[in-house]
Amino acid sequence: MQENIKPLIRTAFEDEVLKGLTDYPKHLSSKYFYDEKGDQLFQDIMSMPEYYLTDAEYDIFANHSEKIAALFTADSTQFNLIELGAGDGKKTKIILQKLLDKKAKFTYLPIDISQNVLNQLSNSLHSEMPEVVVKPQQGTYFEALEAIVSQHNQSKNVILFLGSNIGNLLHPQAVIFLKQVQELMSKDDLFFVGFDQKKNPQTILDAYNDQTGITAAFNKNILVRINSELGGNFNIDKFLHWEVYDPETGTAKSYLVAKEKQQVYIQKLDLNITFEAWETIHTEISQKYDDKTINWLADKSGLIVQEQFSDSKNQYKNYVFKKA
Repeated sequence: MQENIKPLIRTAFEDEVLKGLTDYPKHLSSKYFYDEKGDQLFQDIMSMPEYYLTDAEYDIFANHSEKIAALFTADSTQFNLIELGAGDGKKTKIILQKLLDKKAKFTYLPIDISQNVLNQLSNSLHSEMPEVVVKPQQGTYFEALEAIVSQHNQSKNVILFLGSNIGNLLHPQAVIFLKQVQELMSKDDLFFVGFDQKKNPQTILDAYNDQTGITAAFNKNILVRINSELGGNFNIDKFLHWEVYDPETGTAKSYLVAKEKQQVYIQKLDLNITFEAWETIHTEISQKYDDKTINWLADKSGLIVQEQFSDSKNQYKNYVFKKA
C-alpha cells in the first residue's frame, strides 16, 4: 500500500528568506521587519527627532485637514476610507476626527499585515472615537483591497497610503503598484498618497541611521525573526546596519553587512549560508521624489494628480490621485 506523502508547504516568509539568502547579492524584504517587537521599534523610530517624515505628515494633516476632509466628502455620498498599512493610525485620527465633525458617513477599513497593530488600532479607536465604524482587514495590501472592492463595488472608496510607504518601491515597481490600485478604482474614487521629497542628503541619512541605534535594531529585527521563527542561528552582533543615499536618483538603501566571514544555519529550511567578510544583505529602499517624478509615475499608471498638500518646510507632500 502506497503511503500518502504530504507536499512540503512553506509560508511566504520561508519562501522569501530562502530565495533572498540564496540569491546574489543577498536580499530580504523590509515587510518582514514587522512583528510585535518590530512594530514597537517602528513606533520608536517615528518618535525620533531625526525622523522628520512623521512630523511632516502631521504638519500637513494639522494645517490642511479641513481641505482634505472637504475633498473626501465633496459629493456628500457615503464612502469607505481604506488605509493601506494603517499602523497605529495616529495621523489618520486627525482626519477621522475632522470627518466626524463634518457628520460624514463613512466606514474606516484599515489594512495591515500585522494583526497586533490592527488590534491596538481598533482598541484605541473604540476608546477615543467610538462613533467611527471601523472594520480592520488583516493581510497584504492587494488581497485585502480586492476583497473590499468586490464586497462594496457600489461604494465610493478613498484609499490612503501614508508615511511614504510607496518609497519602498523602485520606480518600475511603483508604476506596477499604482497601476494595480488604479485598476481597482472607480471614476469617483480618490487615492491619497504620501511621498517624501528630495532634500539635504544628510537629513535623509540621519533619519535612517540615528545615533541611538533604533533604526539599526529595526533593520536587524528581520534576522531576529529568522532566528525565532525559522530556527536560524544568526549572531546579530556580527552584522552592521548601513545606510546610503544617492541624491541623483533619490534612492536611500539599507543594508546589513557581515563584519566577518561566517556560516549561518536555518533549521526550518535546512539551509546553510556562507557570508564572506563585508558581504551585504539588502533590506530596504526609501525612495525620494519631486513633482516631475510624481507626474511621470501618475502618467505611467493611468492616474492624474487632482490635488497636492505640502508641509510647512516643503520636505514632504501628500498627492491626491484620480483615475485618468
